[in-house]
Amino acid sequence: MQSALRRLLIAKSICKVDESDTKYIDNPYGSAPTATIQSLAATYAISTYTTTNDTLTVQDEIVVSERIGYHEDTLAQYDLFASRIDEMTAAVKDKLDSYAINNLCEDGTGTYSTPSGGFTTAANINKIFSSLIAKVSGYSEIYNGMFIVIENSDVSGLIEAGATNGFNFADAVLNNGKVGNYMGVDVFVTRDDTFTNGSGGNTSWANSGHRVFGIKGVATLAMPRGVRYSEIDPSDASVGYIQKEIRAWVPVGFKLWYTKTALIVDITVTS
Repeated sequence: MQSALRRLLIAKSICKVDESDTKYIDNPYGSAPTATIQSLAATYAISTYTTTNDTLTVQDEIVVSERIGYHEDTLAQYDLFASRIDEMTAAVKDKLDSYAINNLCEDGTGTYSTPSGGFTTAANINKIFSSLIAKVSGYSEIYNGMFIVIENSDVSGLIEAGATNGFNFADAVLNNGKVGNYMGVDVFVTRDDTFTNGSGGNTSWANSGHRVFGIKGVATLAMPRGVRYSEIDPSDASVGYIQKEIRAWVPVGFKLWYTKTALIVDITVTS
């Protein structure tokens, strides 16, 4: 049985992912100390040190459920239940990816607006990438690696710019959505409906017309025990109709840690 089209998944490549059974992650941070240059005097001023608690709490979930009649599975020439479970878990993972990307874009405190024409104008690409790199340069975390997530309609300008600058996209597009590396930035491509204005659970975002750039691994995506599925006999099944309910779900939580928010840049695409 053929599968529905599936977008390539990105979140695991740019976030730390916690699939343990932990539902609350405590990550306190201290105030930044300030060093002083002074004349040799063997004296010093004492400042007060404070700590702030930064936490990730799993308080959302992504779910999907369907019912299949036993006669449908019996008459099919393939394993209908296995096929639907595969499709449903893929749908959950797809929504999970969108959830992480939109929360990352929403929570980043770095900002940048592209020149007119955005990513589809090849002449803009070098300027966009050099400006974004400058936003995070000078921080030690830059050695974790940089990334950018764009939508598929943006790719034309990037490919044109790459062709004129000797850049080789090769076949890396087949590897988890990554279409290559431009100026040291790993480029990930998702579908055009990923950056949206929307909400889900306890979060909301306003990302229509936006993209996201930053340093890898500064945000955490918690999904305790990963994506799960089960089959049950529904208690409200119609008399005389034997069916099975299958469901897939994952509890989720996301946190861009407070001390790292400047390392994620919310890009506004100027048309």
